[in-house]
Amino acid sequence: MEEGLSCEETFHSFPLLDMQGVRLRSYIVENWSSISAFCPDPTDLLICTYPKAGTTWAQEIVDLLLHNGDTDVCKRAPTNKRMPFLEIQPYPNLPSGLELLKSMKPPRVIKTHLPIQLVPKGFWENKCKVIYVARNAKDNLVSYYHFDCMNRLQPQTGSWEEYIHKFMTGNLGWGSWYDHVKGYWKYREERNILYLFFEDMKENPRREVERIMCYLDLSLADDVIDKIVQFTSFRVMKDNPMTNYTFIPPSILDQSVSSFMRKGEVGDWANHFTAAQSQMFDEDYAKQMADVDIPFRTTI
Repeated sequence: MEEGLSCEETFHSFPLLDMQGVRLRSYIVENWSSISAFCPDPTDLLICTYPKAGTTWAQEIVDLLLHNGDTDVCKRAPTNKRMPFLEIQPYPNLPSGLELLKSMKPPRVIKTHLPIQLVPKGFWENKCKVIYVARNAKDNLVSYYHFDCMNRLQPQTGSWEEYIHKFMTGNLGWGSWYDHVKGYWKYREERNILYLFFEDMKENPRREVERIMCYLDLSLADDVIDKIVQFTSFRVMKDNPMTNYTFIPPSILDQSVSSFMRKGEVGDWANHFTAAQSQMFDEDYAKQMADVDIPFRTTI
């Protein structure tokens, strides 16, 4: 990380508040009764991630699988309109996730960043299918940092060093990465959650697309699967106006600071952490993850 690099936003409309020990944007907490009461249809699919762990990637794969690889159909609207973000009130004068969902007929694909203990109980009661994507902590931290730098709805990011400590203590939107990945891991079998790893998706995207396809009880031709893998590559998605979030005005997401789809790599953390920061982080990581054995990889 370059000497003295930091990023200070000039527009901060949503402070973080506490909801059952999880830091969430204020409007989520204020609207919590409506969010927690949301009752999905049993045919609805929930895609869950910690922020910047591969959410949009998983959404695009699922949309293409559900539409037999028809790329034209999957350009019918931006990601956030095709697959609503459950808890979000994204930007002034735009419909909330709940409002969008009310206007759509099941089956719907729904996105959330909520940790498992805050997911509306209806998803479990109705036995909805759930896909979770997890990304190794260091790369997830780096990606979230750059995203927070360009996202003017988030609280001030502060310096890179300060941000590392915020991540380690869970003082970021949607709370602790550690609790998040462990929660879904713990219940993955009991609740029929397809638990995916960002690193596996990068290493062998076709294999992971096929895993998602099987989980959704679909069967697509090999050439269609090949097309989906190609169309959901990072390069193609970064140039796709339906997935790269260029449809959001720069007053909200300032992509001159950092692209919404920045690098999509495994191991970029090594370009940000100093040796001392990496050692400090690793020691804390070992303590926070001592009670679980999740096979994360920081390189592939």
